[in-house]
Amino acid sequence: MPFNTELTRRLGIRVPVVQGGMQWVGYAVLASAVSNAGGLGILTALTQPTPEDLRSEIRKCRSLTPNPFGVNITLLPSLNPPDYTAYANICIEEGIKIVETAGNSPGPVIQLLKDNGVTILHKCTTIRHAQSAVKLGVDFLSIDGFECAGHVGESDITNFILLSRARQSLKVPFIASGGFADGQGLAAALALGAEGINMGTRFMCTIEAPIHHNIKQAIVEAQETDTELVLRRWRNTTRLFKNKVTDEVREVEKGSQEGKFEEVAPLVSGKRGREVFVNGDKDFGVWTAGQVIGLIHDVPTCEELVGRIEREAMEALQNMRSLWREDSPSKGMARASKL
Repeated sequence: MPFNTELTRRLGIRVPVVQGGMQWVGYAVLASAVSNAGGLGILTALTQPTPEDLRSEIRKCRSLTPNPFGVNITLLPSLNPPDYTAYANICIEEGIKIVETAGNSPGPVIQLLKDNGVTILHKCTTIRHAQSAVKLGVDFLSIDGFECAGHVGESDITNFILLSRARQSLKVPFIASGGFADGQGLAAALALGAEGINMGTRFMCTIEAPIHHNIKQAIVEAQETDTELVLRRWRNTTRLFKNKVTDEVREVEKGSQEGKFEEVAPLVSGKRGREVFVNGDKDFGVWTAGQVIGLIHDVPTCEELVGRIEREAMEALQNMRSLWREDSPSKGMARASKL
């Protein structure tokens, strides 16, 4: 029996699993593989040097899959910010119907996309931010728990609480992000009120992920304790794979007298992080990974992974149904008390 959630119905996908946008990972080869497997693949806009490069990547992805896929646009603070509007316009011109947004002050970009009939999945780490996004008219919220890779926010709320708060507080459907790698996790997210899950780190560790095999093997060998939180001093807390460079960052962060970001900037350079995925040296620079690395033990194809998650989730949901008896003792006791 196929899944029937708000996410699968509105996005036209078979399995309620979204491949989150990941810098230097979200290329057409991965996004198309996820979409072909029945989930929703996502291209990362800012992985492309220019809006026109994004146009080319969208067309490449479309040539690789007939199924729906989306584009991630993350708005981050920068001295020289990219032309986010230009990237959004490329999505519109190329007929992209699903965009994942994240980051600061996304209102103008969301409005532009909404005015052109685009479905918006907006990622946030607090209920307060989610409520602000609802006012902007987003279609789905991606609730990102403290377990997640990358920017975790400053509230340190794990998904077990965050998802339940979302169920209690939000009037917009939401998906669960951060800490998901298998079908049991998908079943748990659905039980907590989510319409599906978003996975990043798990999709990094697939055959089609365009990163060096050594990095995939590092994820397989890692434990859930092998991540590091850095940049908290500058209220830009980020979860990264723990390595020699994150150790250096932590030392500077703790020991700096002046607390200037420039002291750690060379260590957390995105350029060095990108090179990790090319040269396979896990200690060359910083790279994002969630605590979910402790649940990842193989490097399957996207088709194998999504199919496995689908089967596991169905089995978990059926097992949960078996825990409830129609003629339960409590019902029998209730009837007896009325006699």
